[in-house]
Amino acid sequence: GLISTMFSDYADCSKNTNVRVSLPAVCFVWQIAMIVLFGVFIRYDEESDAHWVVYKKDHNVTDIENDFYFRYPSFQDVHVMIFVGFGFLMTFLKRYSFGGVGFNFLIAAFGLQWALLMQGWFHSLDHTTGKIYIGVESLINADFCCAGSLIAYGALLGKVSPVQLMVVTLFGVTLFAVEEYIILDLLHCRDAGGSMVIHAFGGYYGLAISWVLYRPNLNQSKRLNGSVYHSDMFAMIGTLFLWMFWPSFNSAITDHGDGQHRAAINTYIALASSVLTTVAISSMSQKGGKLDMVHIQNATLAGGVAMGTAAEFMITPYGSLIVGFCCGIISTFGYLFITPFLEKYLKLQDTCGVHNLHAVPGMLGGFIGAIVAAAADESVYSKEGLINVFDFEGDFANRSPGTQGGFQAAGTCVSIAFGLVGGAIVGFILKFPIWGDPADDNCFDDEVYWEVPEDEETIPPVLEYNNHMIHKHQEM
Repeated sequence: GLISTMFSDYADCSKNTNVRVSLPAVCFVWQIAMIVLFGVFIRYDEESDAHWVVYKKDHNVTDIENDFYFRYPSFQDVHVMIFVGFGFLMTFLKRYSFGGVGFNFLIAAFGLQWALLMQGWFHSLDHTTGKIYIGVESLINADFCCAGSLIAYGALLGKVSPVQLMVVTLFGVTLFAVEEYIILDLLHCRDAGGSMVIHAFGGYYGLAISWVLYRPNLNQSKRLNGSVYHSDMFAMIGTLFLWMFWPSFNSAITDHGDGQHRAAINTYIALASSVLTTVAISSMSQKGGKLDMVHIQNATLAGGVAMGTAAEFMITPYGSLIVGFCCGIISTFGYLFITPFLEKYLKLQDTCGVHNLHAVPGMLGGFIGAIVAAAADESVYSKEGLINVFDFEGDFANRSPGTQGGFQAAGTCVSIAFGLVGGAIVGFILKFPIWGDPADDNCFDDEVYWEVPEDEETIPPVLEYNNHMIHKHQEM
């Protein structure tokens, strides 16, 4: 007994969380690599280049037709979602708010640079010059790409080191670019708001990593695996930013005109609907009918996730309400029953419940998109409308809506497969004992990777005058 205790103590001690060499090394080396790769490959596109003046003359257009003025408002909203929305959503843990919002910041700042390159190589590489030309839409797509890794972070929150998160992001962005290319270019799916390529992929990617990194003794940290009053309030800021700007997220890269307009309307409606069913199920689940903040912070957003693919289709306003209605219920049920089930039987520890907000609603969103696409017809869309919405042009000119629906469903399966297989591989890479991750009894604690200021109220004020009690308190 004694020997095994000593050994387990030694095993825990062997977790060295000092990242003073590894973190600066990764940040410096990878950032220098970005500088070199940008120097070789990345240039301004025709709408952001100084030759725009010439372009305007040649094409008889004015400044107002520059894509910047169409896309920048959407870009700003998406950017706020990535850094403030996702960041603050992850501040609910009582002692991990620096890690939630700070590592989110790090992941996204590295991820968007690598995404500009990866997505550029796949989508906008000019084979005559060997250059990638970027404009405002590239920035939106790079943010989208980061979202996949940030979603994965939600499943790992509090249990991994910043160095591991950089690795998660390096592979996450790479896998994202590949699955996105397969789904959008090769299968010719439509997925403007990323139910498939962002949410299903990111959710299952994070879950697979978390499953491989299962910690049998994580309960040693359970005192910190929870919220306090003000941390739940901070997380609610993240929720509200995400909730407000989700219509921008789903419509950001859709077609100018009716596509963008319709996507924003459908998302707005679905989100409103999921709030009411979330509140209903949350209240029903408690004896006294009290609401659970976890549900309100997360399941209220599920309608936006599930609307990602179908948002630009003619799903109808009441169709959008139905999607939000069902997803609020499904997501809240997930927090109540599926997360505990996964932890107990599948050995899957999912800190933020990304299974219920991203993986399942993302998968459902992909299949909803498939059904809505398969049901599309000329009487609803018009012939030109069908061609416009589904890009039935070039190689795909003869594709029917029914066939499109089949490909949409296939695309959803591809994203899930990429997430699960890619996540499992990355999980095994992160198992090497070189990354500075915390021990099982040291998770969910900012002290490990941050200088944390002392709380003023460490000594209860009542005991201040009672001298020997102060020493007793400090010893405790």
